[in-house]
Amino acid sequence: METVGVTEDRQEVVPKAIGDFIAGTMGGWAQVVVGHPFDTIKVRMQTQPSPPIYKGSMDCLRATIKGEGVSGLYKGVTSPLAGIGFCNAVVFAANGFFLRIFQENSSEPLTIGQKAIAGGLAGGVMAFMNCPVELLKVKLQTQVGTSAVPGHKPYTGVFNCGVRTFKERGIGGLYRGLGITILRDIPSFWAYFGLYEGVKTAFVYRRLGVADAAKSNGLEQFMAGGFAGIAAWLTAYPQDVIKSRVQMNYKFKSASEAAKALLQETRGGNWRILFRGFGPTILRAFPANAATFVAYEWTTKALGH
Repeated sequence: METVGVTEDRQEVVPKAIGDFIAGTMGGWAQVVVGHPFDTIKVRMQTQPSPPIYKGSMDCLRATIKGEGVSGLYKGVTSPLAGIGFCNAVVFAANGFFLRIFQENSSEPLTIGQKAIAGGLAGGVMAFMNCPVELLKVKLQTQVGTSAVPGHKPYTGVFNCGVRTFKERGIGGLYRGLGITILRDIPSFWAYFGLYEGVKTAFVYRRLGVADAAKSNGLEQFMAGGFAGIAAWLTAYPQDVIKSRVQMNYKFKSASEAAKALLQETRGGNWRILFRGFGPTILRAFPANAATFVAYEWTTKALGH
């Protein structure tokens, strides 16, 4: 199994931390380019009223392209390009930081469980970065026909959206939904990093007969990253639905109020509402996160780490 930490033949901690940050940024950009159209469909499915506007994900896709063109699928992309790149850098750097802390207290290679815990802790850090970035993204993605709403001027872009939100709601407005974001990101990144390391190690063991994730190749990293992305969403999707509703609709004073309203809508067996937009999310999860880890690993190798 791969040994995580600082050994005598490695560079000092600071260059490794900087490398994690740079590689995380590259991974984040790769994720946004590949995954944003799927994310737009997911958010529109999650936040539509009841009865729903769209019959399903494909209907939402067709309506978006017909009404707004392909560019409609990339609404709000500036926010995640600027934000997710930085957020991804933070979460990979935080993950590396926690891994090194665990390794300092042990002379043995870290277990998959320890790597998963480090990922979960990094997810807690990530939530503070994710929340304002995703709030602006959700506002822009759900901006459909707002010019027809009395007294509401459509946002012209991410900067305009951010400034107006801050003026109207203060810093709390930008961090609306932080609690539910934390409850989403900790288990999500626990599964994300844990499964990535586990699958990568399993692939190497099957190919070489040794449990050493450091010997993984690009294809193995691609596959492990894709499966990790799916696992991350399987542990966090209902929380994400609630988060999107809280950030989009100010009638909810808290995440718990949004959750209660959502549960009321599920009475009578309508549990599928908890998984609105799940299809495009899973379709996005594999390629977007596969691209993330391949870009991360490639950059890490290029930096000599």
